[in-house]
Amino acid sequence: MSDGKFIKSGDLRLWTEQFGNDRDPTVLLVMGTATPGIGWPDELVATLVQGGRQVLRYDHRDTGRSGCVDFAVRPYTLADLANDAIAVLDAYGVAAAHVAGASLGGAIAQWLAAHRPERVLTLTSIMSGPMGADAGPAWARALSDQDPEPDDLPPPAPSFLRHLARSAALPRTTRAEHVAANLETWRVLNGDALPFDEEAARRFVEESHDLSADPAAAANHDLAGRAMTEDRRVPLSSITAPTLVVHGTHDPLLPLPHGAAVAAAIPGARLRTIEGMGHAFLSPGLPGRVAELVLAHSG
Repeated sequence: MSDGKFIKSGDLRLWTEQFGNDRDPTVLLVMGTATPGIGWPDELVATLVQGGRQVLRYDHRDTGRSGCVDFAVRPYTLADLANDAIAVLDAYGVAAAHVAGASLGGAIAQWLAAHRPERVLTLTSIMSGPMGADAGPAWARALSDQDPEPDDLPPPAPSFLRHLARSAALPRTTRAEHVAANLETWRVLNGDALPFDEEAARRFVEESHDLSADPAAAANHDLAGRAMTEDRRVPLSSITAPTLVVHGTHDPLLPLPHGAAVAAAIPGARLRTIEGMGHAFLSPGLPGRVAELVLAHSG
């Protein structure tokens, strides 16, 4: 069972959950784009708690129960999302934590390790790319059938690009339409190498929709994620926290070279690949496997 509460990050309220014994080492879980804290499956959280960790997970601004922002009036960046994570640690009296981030959360975790190293005991970057890599030009070239530049990290798989085109035309006026569209996105992100747990995915998508006061606000994360501010260009070689990079071999959004680039840039970082994993935790048994890697790294 979790102990949930709202905490403050500036004038925003963030919904947070604490699991396990607060005397145990803390793992802070940082979710990805447009995804609330429940994107970290309960199985993953339970495995960490059983391994002797206190776990903190939270809803990003513009997701779940946390407050929403008028992005046109108050645009925010990766640094602001990272400062939300620091606010969570402060609210629970945690001086430093083992920080694990998935997708955009991996970039946030990298930012914390680079800019606030005193708060990061270990770094685990999952299904993420380098925080300073601007993927936009490579995406644009792929969408217009242009050849990649020599230094490009690979764009999303053709299956995901086709899904984007189809998804843009789907109606999203009712709850059922929102759920159906988001469920299909997670199906594509899961990839076809590992089974897709449709029942778990549907519960997750429905709960994510129902928790949010404004489901459309989560799209602001895409805008924040594309803002390549100077603080994101700090060399990853400056990171001193012991680092584990976890990446799937079948990630359709950020193919494996993205994770390999993170591992290559951080001194001493280890890359662990999971055969068949896509860009989701929605395959049976996968959350536990990922949690075991985090446990071993934070031991």
